[in-house]
Amino acid sequence: MTDTLSTATDEKAPPQTPRQRSAARMADAAGGRLRWLVLKIVLLAIVDAVALYAVFVLFLHNEWLVLTLVTAVTILVNWIYFSRKKIPAKYLTPGVILLVVFQIFTLSYTAYIGLTNYGTGHNGTKDQAVASLMRSSLVRVEDSPTFDVTVVERFNELGLLVTDPTDGEASLGTNLQPLEPVDATMEGGKAVAVDGWTTLSFADVLSRSNEVEELAVAYSDDPNDGALRTQDGQKGYLYISTLEYDSAADTMTDTTTGTVYSDTGEGAFTSESGEQLLPGWQVFVGFDNFVRALTDTAIRGPLLAVTAWTFVFAIVSVATTFFLGLLLAMLFQNKRMRFKNGYRIMLILPYAFPAFLSALIWAGMMNKSFGFINQVLLGGAEIGWLTDPWIAKFSVLLVNLWLGFPYMFLVCMGALQGIPEEVNEAGVMDGASPWQIFRRIKLPLLLVTVAPLLIASFAFNFNNFNLIYMLTGGGPRFEDATIPAGHTDLLISMVYKVAFTGQNRDYGLASAFTILIFIVVAVIAVISFRKTKALEELN
Repeated sequence: MTDTLSTATDEKAPPQTPRQRSAARMADAAGGRLRWLVLKIVLLAIVDAVALYAVFVLFLHNEWLVLTLVTAVTILVNWIYFSRKKIPAKYLTPGVILLVVFQIFTLSYTAYIGLTNYGTGHNGTKDQAVASLMRSSLVRVEDSPTFDVTVVERFNELGLLVTDPTDGEASLGTNLQPLEPVDATMEGGKAVAVDGWTTLSFADVLSRSNEVEELAVAYSDDPNDGALRTQDGQKGYLYISTLEYDSAADTMTDTTTGTVYSDTGEGAFTSESGEQLLPGWQVFVGFDNFVRALTDTAIRGPLLAVTAWTFVFAIVSVATTFFLGLLLAMLFQNKRMRFKNGYRIMLILPYAFPAFLSALIWAGMMNKSFGFINQVLLGGAEIGWLTDPWIAKFSVLLVNLWLGFPYMFLVCMGALQGIPEEVNEAGVMDGASPWQIFRRIKLPLLLVTVAPLLIASFAFNFNNFNLIYMLTGGGPRFEDATIPAGHTDLLISMVYKVAFTGQNRDYGLASAFTILIFIVVAVIAVISFRKTKALEELN
């Protein structure tokens, strides 16, 4: 056994010298740097791949400005992260990019849309409007030659690969691009495939027959030359529009009636009688949307009513949820109260469920005809909880109180526990009543903590879209309004309706409303935070 121990001792590695230990540390550091370099290269490769794909798509759609910005930002990001000196920039770059994309760009683009007539009938450019008008009034030429066509697709965009019956040359076009010569694969004198496009089979053409029938490929750059259309995806025919576009005079003439429509600068061809040809195109209108929102009586009335209700809803919601939560929190401070944990769990249950789901449940319970409240609790009453204008507003406030008080309860309970007990004892020794201690000592100290949260709660309720959309849908609707707004609509839900519901969607007007909401909330937030500085002196 002694021999074994001596052998094991002899086999132990000799202690490392300082130079060897330094070399080992350098090797470990080099290995760590290598792993970090590999991870950095992989992440940048993913970013570059996404940027390259975006550049390719933007190039196909001729979006040169955005393409330039994407390219410049990608080059800048690679330069920063491959540099050894730009340490602060490496930490700031992701946040700055997200700030620009999701805040600055969003706000700037919304403001830009608010200065245009963007909406239903004014969605695209003037060239797109001309092409759409010409396509919408096409009639087949009686002696049109028959063109062999093949339906192709690229990035979910359909196109026609056309074989000219006179010279057999192949050309390709889409709804947005006129026919242009291409080098195509020919079979039996018919163009059947072209690089970069996928040829649809006959079964695919049948399954997408509606899209194929809507294809109208301009024969040339001149829209008056007509367009090619196909019914079966095999043969195409020339169609000529009953509208004639004069680019020099900038007019559109209806050849069947002789009516001349001119560009009056309002984003649509308009006749002398005021009749417009739609679709039109997007134009800059300045502050017309803001002026219309504040001066048009059919819009101003609902806007003022919705604005007033939005302020009432936000203020009452914050006040009721805060004071109910504070009251319950003060009850839980009573040392004689038992089963506190069980009560806490019961009180925070509304906060644990998704708000939109709770709103849907309340909407069912408040249904006038078969809701639980009317049928069970009130014995078959027919109270219009969600259909009567004033009762619907009360219902919205009640449901929001049920959803919001648990949050305020938790906040106030934590804030009250942070107030030293010596404060209460000092008040008692000075002869103050419990109400005086609460109003003059505890409440001001409490507001130091919760005032920023109350401001945030006000901003949240000012834009509480989910509750309104799920509970009442903004209804009941105003009877004399030209915009889709209702008695329980908040500004944010009204903006949603103006932009995304109804037959006429006015994105420009909705964006103008959005900017007005942003200004109002920003001003209120600035004033409120300045006022809270006075409370900090109490701390």
